[in-house]
Parts: sequence; structure tokens; C-alpha cells
Amino acid sequence: MFFWWLLWFFYVAAYIYVVILIISDLFRDEKLSGWLKAVWIIFLVFVPFLTALVYVIARGSGMAERAAAARGYTMPESDDYHPSASANPADDIAKAKELLDAGVISQGEFDALKSKALGNQYFGA
Repeated sequence: MFFWWLLWFFYVAAYIYVVILIISDLFRDEKLSGWLKAVWIIFLVFVPFLTALVYVIARGSGMAERAAAARGYTMPESDDYHPSASANPADDIAKAKELLDAGVISQGEFDALKSKALGNQYFGA
């Protein structure tokens, strides 16, 4: 008897965990409209097991991507130059010097970029 009660408790806890994951994924998804989110939640309330199963099958791969994006593990989509992303301080300083020579930045801004590039070398920031 105790074993069956324990097994039933495990299944209920696992199902609640899955429902919480689905609801958090629904609200994390920016592409899904509010009406569709409401429909998914209504089906989760009235046909819970089947809806959870269909959701995981239909939208499971997107769940992992949205969870990783929420944790901040995604790579930026642009390949633009970011001083903090450069591994070589000499390149940072050379690019800043080009901007100074072109008149895009002032001497003070060049000095700030130079000190930041040199700081990145020693602190890995």
C-alpha cells in the first residue's frame, strides 16, 4: 500500500512540475499570441495529461531554446565589434586608434577605450 501511495505521489509531483514548465514556457514565448496561450492553459486545466503530452511533442524543441535564452546562454546574433568580446587588447587599441584618426572619437574616448582594453587583458572582463 505504501509503495503505491509513494508511486502515485511521485507521478502527481512530476505532472505538476511538467505543467509549471509548460506554463513558464508559454509566457516566455514571444511569438505565440495571448489567445493561443490562453487556449493552451484552458486545455491544461480541462484535459491535463493529453494536453501536456501534445505540448511537449509539438513544442518541445522550442522549449529548450527558450529556456537557454532565458538563462542567457545564447550567442549574440550579430557579429558586430564588441570591445569586451575581443581576446586581443592590441586589436582593440588599433581599432580605437583608427576611430581617433578618423575623427569619430575624441582623445578622451580613445584613452578610455585603451585603458579598458588593457584592463581586459589583466582581468579577463
